[in-house]
Amino acid sequence: MPNAIFGSHRLTRTHKLSVAGVAAAGAAALVFTVVPGADADQGKSQATAVENVKPVAFSAVDTAAKTQQATITQQADNSAAKGKAEAAAAKKAAAEKAAKAKAAAAAKAKAEKARAAKAAASRSEVRTAIPAAAPKPAAKPAAKVYPDNLDGWIRESLDIMAKKGIPGSYEGIHRNIMRESSGNPMAINNWDINAINGTPSKGLLQVIAPTFNAYHVEGTSWNMYDPVANITAACNYAADRYGSMDNVNSAY
Repeated sequence: MPNAIFGSHRLTRTHKLSVAGVAAAGAAALVFTVVPGADADQGKSQATAVENVKPVAFSAVDTAAKTQQATITQQADNSAAKGKAEAAAAKKAAAEKAAKAKAAAAAKAKAEKARAAKAAASRSEVRTAIPAAAPKPAAKPAAKVYPDNLDGWIRESLDIMAKKGIPGSYEGIHRNIMRESSGNPMAINNWDINAINGTPSKGLLQVIAPTFNAYHVEGTSWNMYDPVANITAACNYAADRYGSMDNVNSAY
């Protein structure tokens, strides 16, 4: 402790008084020692005085050290509290910054969603404003083409008969044609009873005029020599009288 005190360049008023007291006590002790006739009681009194001065000086120094230590401790506590407060403030600022960034991102997303919805509505309005193109009419199926021969005439007649609900088969029609006209659409019978009565049989299936007119099928020619018209009318008559041309095996 004495080294700490005397090593300081500046002494407080208390330190100076303590040192002065020590020096004075030492000087008094020296005087009483060298002066002749001084008795033992006087020396003892001087020693007691010195002893009383020394504790006072070191007590003051110890108090100053304690005060300085308390100051240092207080400063350390203040610094720690300040650091803690600064850390809390920084954390709060960071949290506020993060919250603002999150709010800004949410607002941006909401704005973008609103723009997208508006754009979609605008496109919908445009589509509604533009009338849809009228559907193209269905293409009509190409007309079926039949060869201009006995096979083609029979097949065309069968298709017409199917639409009109007239029964008959290719085999039944072909068989009766070959017996009646041998497949000649211009065949005519001028010698039978019908011819004698003035209504000769004509065409592929040798139909007389009254029968042709009565059983003519709509959509076919009114010409008795027309192969398709002749076959269709004759099959219509055979269906009414015999159930089907398939059931005819002789003159009818």
